[in-house]
Amino acid sequence: MPSGATQPIMGRMIPLTKIVDPRGNLTVAEGMKDIPFHVSRVYWVYDVPSGIGRGGHAHRHCREFIIAVSGSFTVTLDNGTDRKAFLLNHPYQGLLVNTDTWRTLDDFSSGAVCLVLAEDAFDEADYIRDYDEYLQHMRSK
Repeated sequence: MPSGATQPIMGRMIPLTKIVDPRGNLTVAEGMKDIPFHVSRVYWVYDVPSGIGRGGHAHRHCREFIIAVSGSFTVTLDNGTDRKAFLLNHPYQGLLVNTDTWRTLDDFSSGAVCLVLAEDAFDEADYIRDYDEYLQHMRSK
């Protein structure tokens, strides 16, 4: 990264509306309202064995919104200089992960379900899967 350049914002927690009802609570996430992009892809990760991590990549363009719909896990964001860990354990909040942010997901509780709302359809060319390549990408910005 050029000298004097500011590091990109890696991500931030965003609260979602929680509608409390004695029959069961409901939370909604709408693209361009609750999250700052239109959702093109939705996927979820579950049945993660104890001690196994997920993620370990960055996206050049695709932003993601990550929600722990059940259980808990930790998302660590890294911009090549700084790291910040977020504990996701409430289905009424999510983590916005910006582009050019390396992410790892660890410490999955038993029964955890990780829901991801992605800005873009799957495109392998958008992924950076090698951390050294990621650092080189960030230095070139």
